[in-house]
Amino acid sequence: MDLIDLLPPVYDNNTTMRELQGILSEEIRNLAYRFNGTLDECFVITASALLSRFEKIYGIKVDVSKSDEYRRERIKAKIIGIGAVTKQMIKNTAAVYSNGEVELIEDVANYSFKIKFVGTKGMPPNMADLTLTIEEIKPAHLSYTFEFVYRTHAELYAYTHEQLSAYTHDQLREDDLQADTARYLTRNWSDTYSWNDTLTWKE
Repeated sequence: MDLIDLLPPVYDNNTTMRELQGILSEEIRNLAYRFNGTLDECFVITASALLSRFEKIYGIKVDVSKSDEYRRERIKAKIIGIGAVTKQMIKNTAAVYSNGEVELIEDVANYSFKIKFVGTKGMPPNMADLTLTIEEIKPAHLSYTFEFVYRTHAELYAYTHEQLSAYTHDQLREDDLQADTARYLTRNWSDTYSWNDTLTWKE
């Protein structure tokens, strides 16, 4: 907005007034920009320079080498995890990291639960941090596993080899291609794995 536009038309041809109002207009725009930036820093979802302040408040190790989006996810998950631990809290925490729908399946008899990522295909990013967060908020006597959705060969029959050649194997398994169904593969948290119907990964 230019302040000269708010003045009577008599000033339109006044060079001095137009120059003055131009200077004031620029200062007001800069002030508004800085004010909006200050407001952004007050909220986790828009903060950048002050993310370290939120991390310190919630006891998260500050790592400025990570992206702002990554750091925001950790902070939001930590905020969600404050309070009495409930099934919904764990679901919400996992959903923050996956940016998609999550199911939580309880196995009361075996003192465990399964977190199933049904809203996205493949392994969500930041699984190491999600695991750390789950460890921090879950009851100590409960164990847990993760389950991910991958695309199977049967879903790719509708495509020609030429069409599929444009994708990597990881993209074919995880990206959003036009297919209607998916099969679930279970992956337990580990450092050894085998590719069969169930993918296990032990720590």
